[in-house]
Amino acid sequence: MDEKIVIDNRKLITIIGATKVLSVTATQAVVEVENSCLVISGSGLEVVKLDLECRTVELSGEIHNLKYTQKQEKVNLFKRLFK
Repeated sequence: MDEKIVIDNRKLITIIGATKVLSVTATQAVVEVENSCLVISGSGLEVVKLDLECRTVELSGEIHNLKYTQKQEKVNLFKRLFK
């Protein structure tokens, strides 16, 4: 499934194709999409709709910035300790 991002007047963002919501604070949300993460920065951010079955996330608030980052791989605890 392809991802689609719709921003309405910088106050509402809809992300279609989300696989997981990693974190949400008032100033930043991190949403996992296919092979990367989408970081949304702003103010007053909050989740309006979350439907991971349909892979849809809606956030409201003032949207300032969108940024894609690489999906972080999970590292085994022993690998981290004995690096």
